[in-house]
Amino acid sequence: MIKKFFDNRYFILFIFPFFIGSLSILSFQPFNITIINFIIFPLFFYIIVYISKKSQSVYRKKPYKINLFLFGLSFGFGFYLSGISWIVNSLTFDENFKVLIPFGLIFIPLFLSLFVAIPTLLIGQNLRLNFYSLVIFAGALSFSDYLRAKLLTGFPWNLWAYSTSWIIEVVQILNNIGLYAYNLIVVTLFTLPIIIFFKISKLKKILTLSTSVLFILSLYIYGDYTLNKNERFLETIENKKLIKVISPNFELKYGLNENEIEERLKKIIRYSEPAKEKATLFIWPEGVFSGYSYNEILIFEDLIKKSFSKNHFIILGSNKLDSLSGQYFNSMLVLDNNLKIIDNYNKRKLVPFGEFLPFENFLNNLGLKKITEGHGSFLEGQTNKNISLDNFSILPLICYEVIFTDLVQKSDEETNLIVNISEDGWFGNTIGPDQHLAKSIFRAVESNTFLIRSANKGISAIIDNKGNIVKRLNRNEAGNIELEIPLIKSNKNKNDLIFFSLLITYLFIFFIYKKKNDK
Repeated sequence: MIKKFFDNRYFILFIFPFFIGSLSILSFQPFNITIINFIIFPLFFYIIVYISKKSQSVYRKKPYKINLFLFGLSFGFGFYLSGISWIVNSLTFDENFKVLIPFGLIFIPLFLSLFVAIPTLLIGQNLRLNFYSLVIFAGALSFSDYLRAKLLTGFPWNLWAYSTSWIIEVVQILNNIGLYAYNLIVVTLFTLPIIIFFKISKLKKILTLSTSVLFILSLYIYGDYTLNKNERFLETIENKKLIKVISPNFELKYGLNENEIEERLKKIIRYSEPAKEKATLFIWPEGVFSGYSYNEILIFEDLIKKSFSKNHFIILGSNKLDSLSGQYFNSMLVLDNNLKIIDNYNKRKLVPFGEFLPFENFLNNLGLKKITEGHGSFLEGQTNKNISLDNFSILPLICYEVIFTDLVQKSDEETNLIVNISEDGWFGNTIGPDQHLAKSIFRAVESNTFLIRSANKGISAIIDNKGNIVKRLNRNEAGNIELEIPLIKSNKNKNDLIFFSLLITYLFIFFIYKKKNDK
């Protein structure tokens, strides 16, 4: 019966890979069934080998290279369709963009699937049930993930490493080797159970699997030691600052009038609960003013003055006019109680269609504009800078910038706090906010820095320098959380260097064993 299914071209090239690709999303937040990848990856590997062997007979109607490509494409399509289906929700806020729902539902996952299909095509014909095939398989998939994070605007959403975000002990190695190297190791470990099908002795199989289990256990022990050591270290830090994170749970709505904005402002002030004599940094989420620019919110100066004192500073998101071009930035502003800008940051990683329109003039003629309301396409921020306030050197990340490890690792400035403000109302009632939080955990661990996340309609959290969520507000939960944050200097690594060193090692192993096997 099983053989009948496996000999069915449509089942093995389309139905089965789509199913296991879709199923793999269960390994990510909020499900966290990471163990499922230890089944999916060996299946993925095994079927590639099977297709290469059987294409000349069972699938002789089509060249085996096409079969490999279609298999990889189907797996990728299932994975991305289930993993980023929240994109469709963001297209429902504007009637004009509803015509793009098929684009978000089909074409974006299909395009991203190429990052699975192409490596499957390139390496599939060389894969066998042996060790050197395993390393080239893991290396190829990891390198493809790296390219996905870099090419065009980059979209490093749900790298396989993020499926371990809930195992805080294991992810501590991130601070030593970086995201991409860690992703390579994770993919390798997920694939290792395939050795049960290798033509080697039972003793070698047992030794290899035992070694991999011991390796995972050693990562856990190292991480547990690191966490305990850090707990003692935090108790010794005297330089702390009170930070209050506010989540107002505003409905995602644009076109608000002045009265509606004022009501929002009064509400978020109530949630802020400012104590005038207590020095506090308030973190408000992106989207509080829903398309209003900084100059437009100055009319509320008296309301802010009445509520906050000179001991208070506010970080929030707002549009900011560029005086030279007349265009606007999506900015993070640090304001005092007089609404004076102390420092600011302009978002560098803009969301296509959300914050800028590719081929803007052409699409404007078709009646389309960026999804976010306001002042046309935003300008892209050009400076790689922290924002400063007293002893704070804050690395700012607006919304989905938190998914880009490079923005953290390649910052030129000393950092002792990361602040991520976000409007997560775009996700709606999907798994998007949970996945967004997972990326924040990784950024904190990578940099060994506290990360503050204020997300409207999402999950707001105070995350310590080892990725522990110290306090949180769940999605659709309004209120505030506060903590005296110890200021810890970031400890950054060079992701690319370590990753490529490991990748070269994998290639060396592949060529050595292949040459030996070919003799």
